[in-house]
Amino acid sequence: QVQLVESGGGLVQAGGSLRLSCAASGRTFSSDVMAWFRQAPGKEREFVAAISWSGGPTKYADSVKGRFTISRDNAKNTVYLQMNSLKPEDTAVYYCAARSRSGLQIEPADYDYWGQGTQVTVSS
Repeated sequence: QVQLVESGGGLVQAGGSLRLSCAASGRTFSSDVMAWFRQAPGKEREFVAAISWSGGPTKYADSVKGRFTISRDNAKNTVYLQMNSLKPEDTAVYYCAARSRSGLQIEPADYDYWGQGTQVTVSS
């Protein structure tokens, strides 16, 4: 059974930092593209960041460039999202996703596996 389990969400003040983790199990994800998406209340799920299987190429949404960093540890089957300089508009449920093909895609439909999400709330 394939599982992606996110952790590390919480409540933080604007300007603060959080580190999200996504632990994958049930299959080997070392060849997959891994990504983070987020969904705020009343809004569509949006792309945040993606990382290639090698951990080399990455892609970020313009809204988080320079503040968020995606990384992965294939030995641990885990992907991370370091979030710095958080803003109230970053408040959302953050989802981990995996894609078993190459390409740093930004559409949710292009990803095969999803976690349950972790809530991030940034207070002003």
